[in-house]
Order: sequence, then structure tokens, then C-alpha cells
Amino acid sequence: MAKTLLKAFFTLAVFAAVFAGGYIVRATRHPESPGGRRILYYVDPMHPAYASDKPGVAPDCGMTLVPVYAGEGGAPTGSRGQQVLSNTLEQVYAESPSTVAGAVRIPPERQQLIGVKFATVESGGGTRTIRAVGKVSADETRVGHVHTRIEGWIERVFVNFTGDTVKKDEPMLTIYSPEMLASQEELLLAARARDVMPSLFTAARRRLQLWELSDDQIDQVLVTGQPIRSITIHAPMSGFVTERKAFPNQKVTPDSDLYTITDLSRVWIVADVFESDITSIKVGDPAYVTFTSSGTPAVAARVSYIQPQVDPMTRTLKVRLDANNPGLRMKPEMFVNVEFGIAGAPQLSVPADAVLDTGDRQTVFVDLGNGYLEPRQVAVGDRFGDRVTILRGVAAGERVVSSGTFLVDSESQLKAAANGMGAPQHQHGGAPSTTTPSLPGMPDMPATSAPASPTKPTPPSPHEGHRRD
Repeated sequence: MAKTLLKAFFTLAVFAAVFAGGYIVRATRHPESPGGRRILYYVDPMHPAYASDKPGVAPDCGMTLVPVYAGEGGAPTGSRGQQVLSNTLEQVYAESPSTVAGAVRIPPERQQLIGVKFATVESGGGTRTIRAVGKVSADETRVGHVHTRIEGWIERVFVNFTGDTVKKDEPMLTIYSPEMLASQEELLLAARARDVMPSLFTAARRRLQLWELSDDQIDQVLVTGQPIRSITIHAPMSGFVTERKAFPNQKVTPDSDLYTITDLSRVWIVADVFESDITSIKVGDPAYVTFTSSGTPAVAARVSYIQPQVDPMTRTLKVRLDANNPGLRMKPEMFVNVEFGIAGAPQLSVPADAVLDTGDRQTVFVDLGNGYLEPRQVAVGDRFGDRVTILRGVAAGERVVSSGTFLVDSESQLKAAANGMGAPQHQHGGAPSTTTPSLPGMPDMPATSAPASPTKPTPPSPHEGHRRD
């Protein structure tokens, strides 16, 4: 009886163990998708080396993890990172066009996700702008000086401060000159003997004219019979008084500079242009003068002189421009900006952000349609504004990636790795390197010789820091 009970208890224990094992197996098996496909694990679509047992978001970039199903890819499944990378490379390899070397396909929805935008290669007139800093100065041909041709003393001053404005022929000061007074008296004596000695009268009148006594003043002396005691000096031009050296009771001589008058209705702008740009500028070229203050309209100018020597310190040349000064907004010694519009042959141009510059080469990604993008090396020229000229490599009308270029380049590198002939540093279309590139954190693998038909490379193992078992 005891043996029978022991045998029955043992049988029940075995059935219980089998039942519990089956429950555990069912509880721990991988979940199934609604379509019945078994989910192996979840990966980060931006970093396939990261794998997780559970759905969620990647901790490094915040991307939603996507499932990897059983039966995807034929690579060994000993490592999840290896499996994920193998599946990714197979997909990229399968979608790459066979007609264009190095092209990569990025579906439109993924382009929108990474912010890819396009721009058209434009063919323009080749106009570019040279910008320089200029300084306003007075037009030296519009500067006048007030002198007297006689010796005497200043009696009255009508313009008594620097900066005052004067009009042409406006009285500025009076001078008492004994020599001028004596010459007027000689004129009166010669007038009385004009019938006897006409040449003496003519000589006396001519002398007063050379001393800048006007004909009206001379006629006044002859009509009244009285010499003019104080002679009035008038402004030779209109403008601002930029220098004053005339004061009451001051003795003056013919070499005395009494006033300086400057006409600022037209000014000079002296711009510093780099020697590399000076060959594009010539006398007579138009330019525009702009101001730092917003809302102030630009002023048209024209090149009138180019200095023949280069400043050894700044490596610039002085370029002088003539410009009208509406409203007298430009003052001497003021700094302004000068823009020279240089016309040239038609050139191709793209947005500057469309060019991926690695230092030794420049690359753009040309849209081939249907999501295919071709990395193409180009030769760039001058930059103007937010665009850059292209000397060769693209044709007018082609579409290039203008935003998200770096991310597209990363996709291109991944495709190059799948083909087993790409290399880092943007070796688009170049010779195969001795190593097959890997994703960040993975060691480089030796390259194998290319077979007659394309083969899919076995991806390296992911970095252990990104594994989750």
C-alpha cells in the first residue's frame, strides 16, 4: 500500500512539473504581431546597433523603437546587433539603383522625417557683389579759401563761427587798407586828367580791379568822388565754414587764409578694397553706398580713382568714389558700406548649404527621382550671399539637396558599406579601400575581392555598450 501511494505521488509530481514548464515556455515566448509574425526584438531605426527586448524609445535620440520579425535576413542571429545591421544593409543594398554608382535611395517619408529639402541648380548672369568699408571725405574740388590781396586790418566779421553756412557772394568781413585807400585817391586824380592822360586813368582802374575791387565799387568811387574806407570780402562759393581764422582788429596779409568753405552737396567715399578683388573694379564702375542705420536708403556712387599702390599692412587699395549727398546725410570722417556690382559670364549656382565640404573635396546630392540621390563631386567657385557658384559637376535645372545634406551623406555611407566599396571621408565613386567601413563604435573589417555578381557583406558586430540581452 505504501509503495502504491508513493508511486501515485511521484506520478502527480511529474505531471505538475510538465504543466508548469509548459506555462513558463508560453509565458516567455516572443510576442506575436497581429499578422502572426513573431517579433524577435526592437531596434532604433536611426542606430540599428541598439536592440531591446521591449518596445519603447531609444534613450540616446528619442526615436520610437521598431520591431524586427523572425525570418528577416539570412545572417547569423548569434548577436542581435549583428542581425539588425545585416537586415539594414540588405534593405539598402536591395533598394540601391544599379545604373548609377554610389546612389542611395531614401523614401519620401524618411526624407520628410530627416528634413530633406531640394533646390534647383540655377544659371545666372554671373553678377556678384564686392563689399568694402569706406570713409566719407570732402570733395577737394569743392573746397574754397577766403584770402585778401591787400595788406590791412580786419574791422568787422560777419561770419563768426566754424560750421556756419554761407551763400555765394555773401559778405564775410571788412578790411581797412591804407594802400587800397591811396589807390582809390589816385583813381580820382586820374579821372580829372582823363582827357589829357587817358592811359593813367586806365592803369589806376586796372590796379583796383586786380585787388578784387568790383566794378560797382569802382563806379561808386567815381560817382561820389569819395574813396571807400573799408573793403568788403565776399564768399567765393556756397557751403559750410569748416575753418575760421578771421577776427576783428587782426592784421592780414595776402598770404593769410581767413576762411575755408566746403561744399558737402557732393562728397568722396574712400573704400579699402582687397588686392584680390581690385582687378574686377575699374574707373567708371557704379557702386552703392549703404548705411548701418536701418531704413536709410542707399546712395548711388561711381568709381573715380583707384590708388596705384597697395597698403603693405592691410593688403588693400584705396578706391575713391564720387556720390551726391542728398540731405547732407553723409558727413566727413563717417564710415559707410560700399557694394560694387561686378558683372561676369553666366554661372551655375546652388545654395551654400547644398555643398558638403570635407576640405579636400566638395559634394552635392543630385535628385534622380523616385527617392534616389546621387552623391556627385563638384568644383565650387566664389560665394555670394547664401549661394555659391559651381564650376563643374552639375547642370542647370538639376535638383540638389539643400537641407539635411549631412544626414543624406550618412545614408550614402551606409549604402557604400553595403556595396563593400565605399570608404569614409566621402569616397563617392572612388576606388575601394582596404577596409570596409563600419558604423560608429564598430571595428573596420578587411575588404574582400568583389565577385562577378554583387554580394551582400556580412556586417560587423555592434558595440557591446549598445547590446541588451
